[in-house]
Amino acid sequence: MKNEPTPSLSPLTLFGQRLAQLRKEQGISQEQLALMSGIARSYVSGVERGKRNISLLNIVLLAQTLKVEPAELLSFTTTIAVKNS
Repeated sequence: MKNEPTPSLSPLTLFGQRLAQLRKEQGISQEQLALMSGIARSYVSGVERGKRNISLLNIVLLAQTLKVEPAELLSFTTTIAVKNS
C-alpha cells in the first residue's frame, strides 16, 4: 500500500475543530457556550461539525465569549488533534 496523502480538511471543519478544542479546554459545554454567547446551541453544534459557514460577527462573538482573540479561533493548519472525551 502506497503512502497516500491524507485528504485535507475543509476550512469549516478545521474551524469547528478549533472551536471545540478551545471550548473543551475551558470546560464549557456546547449548551453553556450557546447560552453565554446568545447563539443557538444547534448553530454552535453545526459550526463545530463543519456544517455551518460562520460569519465574522459570530466568530468575534464566540471569541469574546471564550475570552480569546478572534485570530485564536482561526489558528489551525491542516489538522487538529482533538482529544476524545
